[in-house]
Amino acid sequence: MVNIKNKELSHDVEMFRKYKNLLKELTKKNVKLKYRNSWLGIFWSFLQPLLNMIVLSVVFGGIFGKKSDLIVCYPVYLFTGRLLFSFFTTSTKQALTSFRRNQAIIKKVYVPKYMYPLSSILSNFVTFAISLLCLVCVWIFFRVTGWSGGAKLEINGYVLLCWVPMLLLLIFSTGVGLILSVISVYFRDVEYIWDVVTQLLFYMVPILYHLKTIETPWIQIVIKINPLYSMIELFRHCVLYGQMMSWELLLYAFVISVVTLIIGIIFFNWKSDDIIYHL
Repeated sequence: MVNIKNKELSHDVEMFRKYKNLLKELTKKNVKLKYRNSWLGIFWSFLQPLLNMIVLSVVFGGIFGKKSDLIVCYPVYLFTGRLLFSFFTTSTKQALTSFRRNQAIIKKVYVPKYMYPLSSILSNFVTFAISLLCLVCVWIFFRVTGWSGGAKLEINGYVLLCWVPMLLLLIFSTGVGLILSVISVYFRDVEYIWDVVTQLLFYMVPILYHLKTIETPWIQIVIKINPLYSMIELFRHCVLYGQMMSWELLLYAFVISVVTLIIGIIFFNWKSDDIIYHL
């Protein structure tokens, strides 16, 4: 039994190496298609999160932004949370529809099927990485002007650890994306259900507000259980608060991300051979 599992694992690794260049090309294609026929092109990676931050800051800044003792520079606080959350929602939604979007190719050419949801997630991670440049510009603007408490912003060596929560979020999104990509083949309504779920998640993560503004204990527990909360807070520890990440949040985020990825891989391998019959 152990030998069989080792052979399967070796075969999967070998296939991944064989098709890694294809994964790279699919990722590039998804990035290009996202901005095809767009006049601003890749510049939307900067403009879209910036416009979202401005709108949300104007609408909610007067409500939550006044909590200066809890929130350091509300626009940057909002931007960091919105940026990570957008990557999660966008990547999982595109992974969810990846098989239907590529069903013509899947039926004609053999390619490891996980390439399609994985390339969708990686292409969004590229866009997310580009958007971080916009975060840098926003951070510098508020630090220099001092607006909205920007004078309290500090930067130190801990900012170099921001890749850790980003990597954990990528792993977690990959696991969720693999699961959703398979389920959506059998149940098409999952796409609409996931839209509703992500809208609910947006308000269940401290993006617009600080966790301590919630006075009901059981609601605080529900928010803390959400894996996105730990990853966003870890990211803020590095780039917003200039402090070492919480080891408790880091351990929780790591375990949840890895377990979700393992479940996603097992579930995907279980159903991947039947996908073509339901497209």
